[in-house]
Amino acid sequence: MITFVGAGPGDPELITVKGRKALEQADVVVYAGSLVPEDVLTWTRANCEKHNSASLSLDEQISIMASSHELGKTVVRLHTGDPSIYGAIGEQMRELDAKGIAYSVIPGVSSFLAAAAALPIELTLPGVSQTIILTRCAGRTPVPEKENIKSLAAHGATMVLFLSSGLLEETTQDLMTHYSPQTPAALVQRASWKEQKVVRTTLEKIPEEARKNNIDRTALLLVGQALSNEGEVSKLYDATFAHGYREAKDASV
Repeated sequence: MITFVGAGPGDPELITVKGRKALEQADVVVYAGSLVPEDVLTWTRANCEKHNSASLSLDEQISIMASSHELGKTVVRLHTGDPSIYGAIGEQMRELDAKGIAYSVIPGVSSFLAAAAALPIELTLPGVSQTIILTRCAGRTPVPEKENIKSLAAHGATMVLFLSSGLLEETTQDLMTHYSPQTPAALVQRASWKEQKVVRTTLEKIPEEARKNNIDRTALLLVGQALSNEGEVSKLYDATFAHGYREAKDASV
């Protein structure tokens, strides 16, 4: 079986235990070299065969994986973050399906979670936002029209934009169609990597801060009032709120 593994956001210790075990047992690893740090590959054996997919086409990747599988080798396809988010694994799965090759997926820690930890913030504050929108701007790869940034911004939810740090001027203007220019915002470049950069500011200042800090790629843009960390106290730990594991206390006592 071929195993798709989420490498996590960058820090080699943020790979899951199951993902690490898969790397330790792999005979062949095809990894996204432009996004997965070399440090993550330290979990592989010395004789493990490694292929950087950054310069490979889909056909070339599938050829390596399929031929290795036919030879009885244990194959890991290593993706950055969690492979289900902008990982392009769907097309690889379709090719493997066509060849009758079985596969499984080990999830990983997404970069948007590492970015929240780096700030640090809670993305879903009671009374502020209970929704997180993960999206990207239209660039060389388009997005469906109904998912354009202006439409999504209308919800006022916490928004995390992937693959958009090269389009910040346009993106900021689109977001300000509905978000106030003073809305808390942040840029996190290479979340959890040794060279991680964190910039906290307001939405209107995002392009300027990106230029100041030389951030033009591999960064996440986070926007929303939740970034202020000011919200209501949750009911979960409210002593006067009863649930299946706790009786409510009398607030007047």
